[in-house]
Amino acid sequence: MSPFILRPRQRGALLVAAGVLLISFDALLVRLAATDGWTVSVWRGLFMAAAVAPFSLHRSVRKAAAKHIFGLSLAAFLMATSSLGLVLAFTLTSAANVVVILSAAPLFAALFSRLFLHEATPMRTWLAIAVSCGGVAWVMADSFGQGNLAGDLLAAGATLLTGAYFTTIRRYPTLPLTPIITLGGLLLALFALPFAAPFSLSATSYGWLFVSGFLQMPLAVFLITIGPRYLPAAEVSLFLLLETVLAPVWVWLVLHEQPPAATVTGGVVILFALMFNTVAGSRDD
Repeated sequence: MSPFILRPRQRGALLVAAGVLLISFDALLVRLAATDGWTVSVWRGLFMAAAVAPFSLHRSVRKAAAKHIFGLSLAAFLMATSSLGLVLAFTLTSAANVVVILSAAPLFAALFSRLFLHEATPMRTWLAIAVSCGGVAWVMADSFGQGNLAGDLLAAGATLLTGAYFTTIRRYPTLPLTPIITLGGLLLALFALPFAAPFSLSATSYGWLFVSGFLQMPLAVFLITIGPRYLPAAEVSLFLLLETVLAPVWVWLVLHEQPPAATVTGGVVILFALMFNTVAGSRDD
C-alpha cells in the first residue's frame, strides 16, 4: 500500500482530530459572545441550521434520511441536548473544568457501544478510559465548595449525551450528516428560546455568535461525526481529550483565565492516556 494512501482508521483519526481542533475554540467563542448560555444556544442553533440546510434539501439526502428517521431524530436530539448542556456549563464553571469533564465521553461511548451495538472495546482503550476518568474525578473534586459544582454537573450530563451521540452515529453509518446538524440546530434553538433574550445583544456579540454557529460548529460537528464510520465510538470520543488540552490554552491566551492547578494536572493525565491508546492502536492496523 502506498504511504500516501490512508487506511480507514488513519482517515477517521485525521478527520476527527481536525474537527476537535476546530471545536477547541468553542469555550473562547462562548466567552467572547458575552451573554448567557440560553441566548448563545438560540443563535448557535439557528446559525448551524442555516449553514447546512441547503445541503439537506437535496433529493438524495432527503431520501437517505427518510430510511432512518428514528436514527436521525435520536442523533439530532442528542446533539442538541449535549450542546445545550455544554454551553450552559461554559457560563457556570471554568472552561478548563468543562473540557476535562467532557473527556469522560469515551467511557459512556464504550458502555453504550457494548450494550447496544455489541461492539467490543480493546483492553488498551478501557485502560485509557479508566485513567481519563481518574483525571476527571480529580478536577471535579477540586470544584466542591467553590460555587461551580452546578456547571460541572451540567458538563457531566452533556458528556453522557455526547457518548450516546457517537454510539448512535456508529449504529447508523449511512445516515447523512447535514440533516442531523440542521434538525439538531433547530432543536437546540427551540429548547433554549423560552429562557433566552436573543434580541438584546451588542453587534460584537452577534458577530462572535455568527462565527461560532455558522462557521466553526457546523464544520467541526461534520468532521467529528464522520469519525464513527471509521473508528469505534469510544476511540472517536477519546479524541475529544485534545480539546481538554487546547481549549484552556485559547481562553488563557485571549482572556487570561488561568486554569486551576487541579485541571492542569488532570489534563496532563488524560493527554498521556490518549497518547497511549493512539500509539497502541496504530500497531493493530
